[in-house]
Amino acid sequence: MALRQAGLYAKRLRAEDCFFTGDENQENPQPAEEARGVCILWRFGKLGPVPEPDLPPPTPAHSRSLHDAAVLWEAVRPRRALFFAAVALSCVSMSFGLLFPYLVGQLLDSAIPSVKQPDPTGWNPSLRTVGGVLIVTLVIQAVLMFFGSYWFRQVGISAVLRLRRDLYGRLIALPMAFYAKHRVGELSSRISGDMSLIEDTLSDTVPQCIRQVALLLGGVVFIAATSLKLSLVMIGSFPVLILLALLYGRRIRGYSRTAQDRLAGSVTVVEETLQGIASVKAFGNEAYERERYGTHLAAYLASALRSARSRAALISFIILGIFGSIIVVLWYGAWLMQQGELSHGELTRFILYTMFVGGSVVSFAEVFSHLQKTLGATGRVRELRAELAEPGLAERLPGGRFAGEVALEGVHFRYPSRPEAEVLRGVSLHARAGEKIALVGPSGAGKSTLVSLLLRFYEPESGTLRFDGREARDFPVGVVRSQMALVPQEVLLFGGTIADNIAYGHPGASDEMIRAASERANCHHFISRLPQGYETLVGERGTQLSGGQRQRIAIARALLKDPAILILDEATSSLDSASEALIQQALDTLLEGRTAFIIAHRLSTIRNADRIYVLDHGAIVESGTHQELYALNGVYRNLCDLQLTDSGEAEA
Repeated sequence: MALRQAGLYAKRLRAEDCFFTGDENQENPQPAEEARGVCILWRFGKLGPVPEPDLPPPTPAHSRSLHDAAVLWEAVRPRRALFFAAVALSCVSMSFGLLFPYLVGQLLDSAIPSVKQPDPTGWNPSLRTVGGVLIVTLVIQAVLMFFGSYWFRQVGISAVLRLRRDLYGRLIALPMAFYAKHRVGELSSRISGDMSLIEDTLSDTVPQCIRQVALLLGGVVFIAATSLKLSLVMIGSFPVLILLALLYGRRIRGYSRTAQDRLAGSVTVVEETLQGIASVKAFGNEAYERERYGTHLAAYLASALRSARSRAALISFIILGIFGSIIVVLWYGAWLMQQGELSHGELTRFILYTMFVGGSVVSFAEVFSHLQKTLGATGRVRELRAELAEPGLAERLPGGRFAGEVALEGVHFRYPSRPEAEVLRGVSLHARAGEKIALVGPSGAGKSTLVSLLLRFYEPESGTLRFDGREARDFPVGVVRSQMALVPQEVLLFGGTIADNIAYGHPGASDEMIRAASERANCHHFISRLPQGYETLVGERGTQLSGGQRQRIAIARALLKDPAILILDEATSSLDSASEALIQQALDTLLEGRTAFIIAHRLSTIRNADRIYVLDHGAIVESGTHQELYALNGVYRNLCDLQLTDSGEAEA
């Protein structure tokens, strides 16, 4: 079974997935056995040896832990007063809890005669007095525990909400190059799974840790006060167990992080499959997707079981050591009582305090393991927050808008994820304010890439992009995008109402503004016939509406934004003739008084463009009007002839 899982895993992994950094005592352990097998397959399989990448030296584990803990403190800091109040209540509550063994010992000494004579200057209360004090301390401890737990929960929830908001804000501010290297499911897992783990830690694990530390320290003090001889026996064994637990816990942290990464991969598969469920069913690939998901789960299971084995071994070792030490202490304490050096109450008190200390040390194994998992999750959050966001996203152009002049001069570009392939090679073009510029060419010629540069999703490798005669780099990214609007081929609507989606072009727009934009976009008629009108929910990604309806809503959205520069990315290529006619009318309205860049496969839609640029293999090979380009008998005419069966219609 293990070999079969490793074989399935090998089919799915890319070559770069074989590389791991760090050692098993650090955050990123060496790959598990099944991953090592995959690496062997890739390194010596048909593809030949895979070169080792140049990796930076790993960051020391203790340094990463401090940075990860700093992220948690940063989230807690706005509520630090409430946090420290909760810590104080927990400590005071545990102080009352530590009185319980002492009072039980007094209760026994008051009821049972002992070989050891009680100290005449000490406290020798009656049974009734001790019982009353016990009840009072329990009530006080319960009340303090309630408020302490509630405040910890309040701090934890508010801190994680702040982290979620900040992380989401960071994610949507990251450049497009980041999303070329990360899948949506992976990022969703960070916001959901990792954040839930952090919330549980702040709300439950941290309070538990504080309580156990208070019990441990207080228990040791009371044990020493009860019998110094017994204390030396106990102290001689417990620190060794604690040290071993801390050392082994570092290894568990690495295993837990690997398991969480594997689980994030399985979440990605689910999201991709459900988002493309129509394609899955159309190709009948339900069984294939089940196998693909099962492969990721098998990898997660292998990592999770390895982590579980390590945690179980640690807990078993600590329990064996702790209770072995307790047995030794009990035996020695019973001997001291026989010698008259301990009373019944003192031995009972010592036993209870020893159990408190032992229970605290045992719980530290689970607490420490959970904290290590949380630090691993926090480390991934820290890595995402360390990514550089696009600067100037919130800035807008004061006092007006662009005239709309756009120029590219000798632009070269390669995608960061594919540096070996030059996508644009020395592209130069010029659009005067208000001109309609068409971009045509075969698939892969670089049309969409050129539009991405206009929107400043990426920066040119070399060459210059200018707006109104100024270099694009002189403007903040937010200023450039505030002057532009995009109507794509595949319109994505957000899962709200029609009004919400139209107002996306101008957040805060009034109902009158939304209606005016929809009327100009030829979509008010079909919206008004819907039962809920503008309050109709569009469904996930707009699936409740037809393609033509979604396209007109996108045009209304662009009209409401009122941009100086408009980009139409094959806005009518996937529509029927009736829908195309309605949308073409809406586009004519949208194009008035704006500079427009139009990507079109249907060349009949761009005959009236002021200038047409023909791209091929990343370079502009022809430019001119429709009539000029058709007369050249070059790439443009070839595209026309391939698309139109009647060459006379193309010349018309």
